[in-house]
Amino acid sequence: MAVRSPPLYASLRAFCLGAIACLAREVDGGAEIPFAFEEHGSPGRPALYEYRPLVREYVEARADRIASLPDARSALEELRREPAAAIFARAHARPRDGDPIVVSVLLPLLEATAEGGGGAAWDDAAFERAYAELEESMFGSRRLYAAVAPVVGLSLGSPADLGGGVRVRLAAAGELAAHRPDAASLAPEGFGREPDRLCVLELEQELPPEGSEPPDAPGELADAVTALRLATAGPIAAGPVLFERLDWRPYGIRPVLPVAATAPPGEPVRLDTYHAGLAAELRRRLPLADDDREFGEALDRFELALFQDEPFRCEQLRIALEALLGAGDGFFAAAMRAAALLGENGRERVELLGGLRSLGAGGGRVDVGALDAVRRAVVEVLVHGERLALLEALDEALLGVRPRPVAALELQAAAR
Repeated sequence: MAVRSPPLYASLRAFCLGAIACLAREVDGGAEIPFAFEEHGSPGRPALYEYRPLVREYVEARADRIASLPDARSALEELRREPAAAIFARAHARPRDGDPIVVSVLLPLLEATAEGGGGAAWDDAAFERAYAELEESMFGSRRLYAAVAPVVGLSLGSPADLGGGVRVRLAAAGELAAHRPDAASLAPEGFGREPDRLCVLELEQELPPEGSEPPDAPGELADAVTALRLATAGPIAAGPVLFERLDWRPYGIRPVLPVAATAPPGEPVRLDTYHAGLAAELRRRLPLADDDREFGEALDRFELALFQDEPFRCEQLRIALEALLGAGDGFFAAAMRAAALLGENGRERVELLGGLRSLGAGGGRVDVGALDAVRRAVVEVLVHGERLALLEALDEALLGVRPRPVAALELQAAAR
C-alpha cells in the first residue's frame, strides 16, 4: 500500500505488534477474551449462529496498561508530530478519561488489528487494512458522521428520505454487529427476522474537517419517530440504543429517548411513498412546537396517550386536543374547531363532533374515530404552520364569514 507517512506507519505497526504480544501473553496466562453468541436470521431461512470475540471490550479493559508500553509512548510522540492527528483526535474525542490521541487513534487501531487476528494473534493483512482506513480518515478533507438505530412497527419497499440527513432503509446484513459484536443483544427482540423489524433509522451528516460536535442524534431520531407515528398511525419505535460511527469507524453507542424507544400497541404498517413524504414534511415542521408551549403540550400528550389504557388515554387525548385547539376557551370549543378543521362536509363534522365529545365525557367509552381525530388534528396544525392564525380562521369559518381552511390536498389525503 502507498503510505503517506512512513515514520508514522512504522511506529504504529511497532505499537500494535507490542500490544498484541502483551495481550497474547495474558491469554497464555489464563485470561479469556469474552465472546458474543450472535444470531443471523432472515425471513424464510433457518437462523445461523456465530461466536464473535469481544476484542474491543478486552482491549479497553487493559487500556491503561497498553498506553504505558514503550512502543505506545513512541507512537504517541510520532502522532503528535502530525498536525492532522490532533485535528482527527479532536473530531473523534468522546468525554472519557485518557489522552484523546490514545482513545481516538491508538486503541481503535489496535482493536481493529486484533479483531482481524481473532483477538490475540498477529495478522499483517488486518493491520494493513486498519492502518489504511486510519490514514484515509486522518488525512481526509471531511468527517462523515452517522447514527443508526433499529426501527420496528413498519416495513417498506424502498428507502424513504425524511429530510435533514434522516432516512429509513432496510438494515444491511451484519450492519449492527460491525459497530459492536454483541449488538444483537441491544436490538429489539426479533429484529432482523420479523417483516416489521428489518429496517433502521439513519442520520447522516458531514462535519467540517477541523472537527466539531456531532449532532444530537437521539433528538433527531426521536423527531423522526414522532413524524412517522403522526403520518402513519403505526406502532413505530426505534432503539433501544443507536450506534454512531465517524468516518465509517465505530464512534459510540447512545440510548434512544424513552418516548421514541417504547413501541405502542397496534398493527404494523407499510411505509409507502405518500406517507413517507408526509412524514418528511412533518419532521421538518416539528420545531414549531419548541416555540409554542400549547402546541408542545399537545404533541407530548398525544404521544403519551399511545402507551396508555383507558381511562388514562382518553384523559391525555382530551388535554392534547384542548391545548391544541382550545385557546383558553375550553374543550367544547376545541372539539368544534377540530370538527370544522377535519370534516369535509356537514355530516362528517357532526359525526366528528359527537365522537370528540366522548373524549370530554370520559369513562373509557370513547369513539374509535375520536382517538385518530386527535392525531389528524395535530397533523393539520403542523401542515398549516401558524396555529393561532389557523384558530382565527376556524372561528371565522364557524361563523360563516369565510371558507373552511384546507391544508395542501396531497398532505391532507395522506394523513387519512
